[in-house]
Amino acid sequence: QGQLAESGGGSVQAGGSLRLSCVASEFTYNQYCIAWFRQAPGKEREGVAGIYTGGRGSGDYADAVQGRFTISRDSAKNTLYLQMNSLQPEDTGTYYCAVSYSYYSDYACLTARSGMDYWGEGTLVTVSS
Repeated sequence: QGQLAESGGGSVQAGGSLRLSCVASEFTYNQYCIAWFRQAPGKEREGVAGIYTGGRGSGDYADAVQGRFTISRDSAKNTLYLQMNSLQPEDTGTYYCAVSYSYYSDYACLTARSGMDYWGEGTLVTVSS
C-alpha cells in the first residue's frame, strides 16, 4: 500500500514563503495523479495544485493560488513539492498530499478531492497578518 508523508508546514507572516514536501513510498506503479489539498477550519477540503506524473504537464492550480504557488516533483526522490510564495492569511490550513490511479490529467488531479485513494496525515500552515 502506498504511503505519503508531508512536511514543511509552519507559521509565517503574510508575504512570506514556505516549501512543503511529500514523500511517496510503496506505490506499485510510478504513474499516478498526485495533488496538494488544503482544509481551513470550518471549511471543506479544496484542491490547491495537482499533477499527473505520466503526462507532460507542469501542473494545474486553483485560481486562489495561481501565480503564487508552484508544484514540482523530484522523481528520483519520489518527492512532491509545493513552493508557496506571497502567503496570505486565507492560505492558513492543513495541507494534504494525495494520490490516485484513477485520473490522467493535471486538472483532474486538482479537482478529484473525494476521488483520491491515498492521503497523508497533513502538515499545518499558519499565516498571520
